[in-house]
Amino acid sequence: MAETDARIEPATADDVDAVTDMWVALAASQREYGATLRAEANRATVCEWVAGSVVTGDLLVARDSKPDGSAVVGFVGFSLERGDYERDAVRGTVSNLFVVPERRGEGVGAALLDAAERALDEMGAERVALEALADNDRARAFYADRGYDPHRVELAKSLGDEGGDADDSGDESDDAEGGDGRDEDAESAVESD
Repeated sequence: MAETDARIEPATADDVDAVTDMWVALAASQREYGATLRAEANRATVCEWVAGSVVTGDLLVARDSKPDGSAVVGFVGFSLERGDYERDAVRGTVSNLFVVPERRGEGVGAALLDAAERALDEMGAERVALEALADNDRARAFYADRGYDPHRVELAKSLGDEGGDADDSGDESDDAEGGDGRDEDAESAVESD
């Protein structure tokens, strides 16, 4: 279990704006690793995901230990995998693990991940899956240190102009998530701890 002075607890409606802002920062930071999802352009969609996750209880926040203890310094999303396929094991997913830069290295990311794993276990998950961008060595090492092994490899190829990437404004990020708020950003957890 990770040691940190931050309090890990379920997100509330009062946390929606702070978590949405953090998701946008996460998405923007993933550009460095080849992500293509737009950060700011997805703010409204992410805000809806955050609000929905508050209601379903699938979002935890790390709160600062300072006297008022209300500042959110990190978050993690998680859920049971749902789908039409029968599986041998109930699988949970961890998504969008993020810790503000000034609190990284303090165990906050590990504490968030531990709490998400406990919640998924209580929900009946037998396995946990998450994604990290291939070029984010720090994130992949963070998860490997916590017992995560490669399971599936996604291969990608650009079509059209070889040099014609989308806007290089830094507003692109693929790892942070799709429309449902659960996609490829958990690797940023590495940045969080």
